[in-house]
Amino acid sequence: MSKTAPLIESSPEEGQQLLKERFDDYGYLYFPRYVAERACRLMLQSFLDCLEPHVTFDQRNQRPILAGQPFFETDPIWDQVYPKMQSLQSFHEFFHQAELQQLMQILAGEQVFVYPMKMARIATPRKLGYETPPHQDAHSHQAGPSMAGIWVALHDVEEGMGRLQLLPGSHRRGVRKVFSAEGVGGVQCEIYPDEQLWHVSDIEQGGVILFQSCCVHRAEPNTSKESVRISIDTRFCDYAAPVFVSNLEPHHAWRIDGFDWTSIYRGWDKSDLQYYWKDYPNIISELWVYPESDSDYPLGEGKTAQSLN
Repeated sequence: MSKTAPLIESSPEEGQQLLKERFDDYGYLYFPRYVAERACRLMLQSFLDCLEPHVTFDQRNQRPILAGQPFFETDPIWDQVYPKMQSLQSFHEFFHQAELQQLMQILAGEQVFVYPMKMARIATPRKLGYETPPHQDAHSHQAGPSMAGIWVALHDVEEGMGRLQLLPGSHRRGVRKVFSAEGVGGVQCEIYPDEQLWHVSDIEQGGVILFQSCCVHRAEPNTSKESVRISIDTRFCDYAAPVFVSNLEPHHAWRIDGFDWTSIYRGWDKSDLQYYWKDYPNIISELWVYPESDSDYPLGEGKTAQSLN
């Protein structure tokens, strides 16, 4: 049975060298209360406007709550509300704000490429068994080792609300075999017998987690009575690193009819972030072949994935 320990906390004031060393050791960095409360609150309220009447806000406990039937990613309710959330200009602008760019630069250098695919997560109660299983983004995003994920809590996330768990050091064992599994994404990666300790904490609003492309992570089940966990995430890399073509499409555009960038941009009042990746120099369409070894796989170093010709 797996055990848990608290997330290792980081601060930008610790300096790039120490933070990169910690990232190489654990495969992730956690910055508590990093994003301003106002920015998180405005983003959350915009999402809640899209989620009515299914999800509302509990003013007393300051968290989203389920007001209707539970649902998960790909359910009919989710397919109805998700394109509305994706069409929010503020959502796509969120990860391009200077404060978050500065965090990404710790790992990716001065020139950061933020993936166009931005993702919002809605974890409702009473959907046990549908949470995201253990996986690696290197597989799901067809990405090389310089890609990392960035995850933001839009409200306080406590035990029982579907917290994010990370397997420290798992990035050092390469890209793993996968098999079918229940839950978001539909696949689970291999977990080795000696990997028993997961890192997880209650996270206050504005908490940010960066994680390496091979760092294994998963969502806990939402076992609460009514609380809904809403978070956002995307991926990024050093500019000019290879980016697989599917990451240039809206999240779930491949399965929802009429859902594309044209529909997303329809109500925007600015165009600076529309198709900003058009001139990106290293878009690939071949699947990756990953190193099959337990050698180190740190960000931007070590063995790199090779494209399949």
